[in-house]
Amino acid sequence: MSKTIVIGGGAAGMMAAIFAARNGKEVTLIEQNEKLGKKLFITGKGRCNFTNACDTEDLFGNVVSNPKFLYSAFYSFSNQMAMDFFEEIGLPYKVERGNRVFPVSDHSSDVIKVLEKEMKRLGVTIRLNTKVKSLIVDKNVCKGIELVGKKEKIYADSVIVATGGVSYPRTGACRDGYDFAKSAGHSVIEARPSLVPFELKDDCCKELMGISLKNVSASIYADGKKVYSDFGEMLFTHFGVSGPIIIKASAYIHKYLEKELQLNIDLKPALDEKQLDERILKDFKLFQNKQLKNSLDKLLLRALIPVVIEKSGLDGEKKVNELTKEERKVLGHTIKNLPFTITGLRGWDEAIITKGGVKVKEIDPGTMESKVTGSLYFAGEVLDLDALTGGFNLQIAWSTGYLAGISC
Repeated sequence: MSKTIVIGGGAAGMMAAIFAARNGKEVTLIEQNEKLGKKLFITGKGRCNFTNACDTEDLFGNVVSNPKFLYSAFYSFSNQMAMDFFEEIGLPYKVERGNRVFPVSDHSSDVIKVLEKEMKRLGVTIRLNTKVKSLIVDKNVCKGIELVGKKEKIYADSVIVATGGVSYPRTGACRDGYDFAKSAGHSVIEARPSLVPFELKDDCCKELMGISLKNVSASIYADGKKVYSDFGEMLFTHFGVSGPIIIKASAYIHKYLEKELQLNIDLKPALDEKQLDERILKDFKLFQNKQLKNSLDKLLLRALIPVVIEKSGLDGEKKVNELTKEERKVLGHTIKNLPFTITGLRGWDEAIITKGGVKVKEIDPGTMESKVTGSLYFAGEVLDLDALTGGFNLQIAWSTGYLAGISC
């Protein structure tokens, strides 16, 4: 019986181990932590949104980096196949808003339990608290691994690297997988935090902390050119902004981080500037003897009013019946283009996923085997693959893990 070593006990690693074992391999899974699936445990706020029930073709539209590389993986082990697989091994699931798929129990621990149970049923050897020092490579073929501190070498017919990315370092995430890849002759695209909040320069963020905005439009400009726009919900924090549309935007702006970035928020996207001006005029007639700062309560959240006035450059003490038509237009324009300066992204502790990793051009997309070193396979977040929230990143893990498992 041929032997397979899987490095990493996360989503991709456990999936690879299961399908390698189902295909008759003698499998050893190596995990540096004291238990399996530590990052999986905290996904979906502890509920584990383990895939998305969209049409399989729609998976590609939610992958940000290298979607074409995943063609074989997604069609070899689709999202429907993932749902069927988990149901088969004892995990009932449910589909919620946005086609997000969760275990019926709402406990991510149940996802880990059924995977662990299936590995044990198949006879997979699981070694916890065990760290890999290096790969054993001879004449461009991977022959096994060497462990840290034990002077122990384990030889195998194939090795699958599924060490994950760098996000959530408290779960043990590290750069070992990138080091293994480089030692085997691979290129690694710089790892950066993604699906992460923005930091803003503006002092007013502290005053707005905790304010949630619904049904707003957010646009990002790089050196004055619009590079991203979306509609939905967002949240002000003590350092900047977060929330669904901001987290999503972070996946797309890495290539612009060296440019001057501005975030513009349209607080009233349902109204064009002419309609908004009519609405403002209507409110001003009700408050014609009041100061500007006391005349926008029907239009804006109270906490936003001083920010809008300050960024418009208007005098908040001025009575609304004294405002000129041009000043009123400036106010309307500011409400539809509330500007903030982006200074960067938050760090690894808050990143949901890693952007970057092992260069996929050096990996066979039909098998996940290295094109550089024989008998070496890669799966999951260690690769330069990332997607949006909604279960898509875990589907990448299941699909690539499956393909590596059956191919090795």
